[in-house]
Amino acid sequence: MKNILVIIHQPTTETGRVGQILTSYGYKLDIRLPSQGDALPHHLEKHEAVIVFGGPMSANDENTLPYIRTELNWISLVLESQKPYLGICLGAQLLAKVLGAKVSFHPEEIREIGYFPITPTVEGQGSFNALQYVYQWHQEGFELPSGAVLLATGNYFPNQAFRYEKTAYGLQFHPEMTEELMKRWIERGREQLTLPGSQSLTEQLHKHHLYGTQGEKWLKTFLPSWINSIHPEQNLLLERRSA
Repeated sequence: MKNILVIIHQPTTETGRVGQILTSYGYKLDIRLPSQGDALPHHLEKHEAVIVFGGPMSANDENTLPYIRTELNWISLVLESQKPYLGICLGAQLLAKVLGAKVSFHPEEIREIGYFPITPTVEGQGSFNALQYVYQWHQEGFELPSGAVLLATGNYFPNQAFRYEKTAYGLQFHPEMTEELMKRWIERGREQLTLPGSQSLTEQLHKHHLYGTQGEKWLKTFLPSWINSIHPEQNLLLERRSA
């Protein structure tokens, strides 16, 4: 069975649809929690790819949270290995920071909590044109790293998805979201729903019913394409099968 290395930042973190889909495709998730002392491997010979999920901490916390510094250093190893990397929310911000880009708050202190529209760029048409609205829960965003390709944009936080070289992707949004997971996040962070840029529970549930299935269908195509990005010939085979 092929392994995907998964980094989470809290014991309560769930991999949601991402984990469900990868498991259904026959992958085993090797989940590590560096904040609780889990070690990160010195090489990736036993792993097909790496996913770094989100969390309430910041990519700028390397001086106060030692495991953030450890992750920043370790991501460089992943990039050197050229194994596929997928950063989700904080995971994307960590990738951007490793690549020299700034991670910061919105100048008007706006957050994104709920479903928000994204627009694919010309370069992102093939990968992101199936997405209209995506689930967000963040207060920081990232600048586009030098040498990276912007794949999708948003209204409040312009950089929503990027690719670095062929195998590293950063997504500001949360494609793993399920209705059950969203309800748990809202229950734990209910006090944030009154902040600028936050949507009510009712609005979030309504939009999830409209756009949740769309996100799931997109993931089922994106994940194998991303994992096989190190082997372009595999993606060509996938395209022929789906044609």
